[in-house]
Amino acid sequence: MSGEPSFLLGLIGSGIQASLTPALHEHEADAQGLRCLYRLIDLDRLGLDGDALPELLAAAERMGFTGLNITYPCKQTVIPLLHALSDEARALGAVNTVVLRDGRRVGHNTDCSGFADNVRRHFGDFAGTRVVQLGAGGAGAAVAHATLTLGARHLALFDIDTARAERLAADLAARFGAGRVAVIADPAAAVAEADGLVNTTPVGMTKFPGLPLDAALLRPALFVADIVYVPIETALLAAARARGCRTLDGGGMAVAQAAEAFRLFTGRAANLDRMARHFGALREGRSA
Repeated sequence: MSGEPSFLLGLIGSGIQASLTPALHEHEADAQGLRCLYRLIDLDRLGLDGDALPELLAAAERMGFTGLNITYPCKQTVIPLLHALSDEARALGAVNTVVLRDGRRVGHNTDCSGFADNVRRHFGDFAGTRVVQLGAGGAGAAVAHATLTLGARHLALFDIDTARAERLAADLAARFGAGRVAVIADPAAAVAEADGLVNTTPVGMTKFPGLPLDAALLRPALFVADIVYVPIETALLAAARARGCRTLDGGGMAVAQAAEAFRLFTGRAANLDRMARHFGALREGRSA
C-alpha cells in the first residue's frame, strides 16, 4: 500500500547492537498498517562519543527522521540541543525520546512511566517501603521519580558521581519533600535496612558485565529490580533470585517505554500486550 503513513526512526546510544527497540517499533507498525524503518546509531560502532550529538541530530533532520530514541550516555547531554521539553522531561532533567517535526526537536521521557507501569504490573506499588537506588543518571532520574510516585517512604541514592546524586536528590526533595530522599556514600548500610534495591546503572549490561554491589548484601526480604534488559537475567537478578529475593527484570519497562514512544512518534496508540508478546518472542529467538 503506497499511501500508508511512513516513519523513519533511530536510536542514539553507546553499545546498542543488542537493542530490541528497532524490532519492537517495526513489528507494531506492521501490525497497524504503517511503514516504519528503525535504525541504530551506535556511537561505539561509529567511533564517536557524546560530542557528536549536535552533528547526529542535524543529520537526522536532514535525512527526514520522524524521531529518535536516546539512551546511555546521552539522555541528559541531549537536552541543550532541543527546542522544547515535555513537562515530564523537564521535571526529570532527562530525555529518551525526541520527536522531530516542523523543524523543531521536542524531548520527552517515557522511562518514568515505563518503570512505573512495570512495577504496577508485577509488584503493585512501593507503598511505605525504603528503597536503595544505584545510579543517578538519566534513567536513574526517571526511576527515582517513579519510585517515590509509587509510594516509597524513603529513597537512598548512590552514584559514583556524588555531585550528580546530590543534584538529583535536590530535584526530588523539591517535588516530594526533603525527608523522603538522601544521598549515601556507601550502599551497604542502607541496603541492610531497606525493603528494596533498584539498579539503574549500566552494570549488568552485556557491555558492562558484573554486579553493581556485593551479592552478600542481598537477603530474602529484599525486592530487587533491574532496568537492564540485555541480558534479561543480569548477574544482580540471578544473585538475588538465588538468595530468595523477589525480582523484577527490565523487560516490562523496555516494552512500556517503547509503547509510549511509539505513540509520540506515530500518533497511534500501541498495543502493549502485542508488543510484550513480541518482546518475549525476540528474547527466545523466535518469530512472533
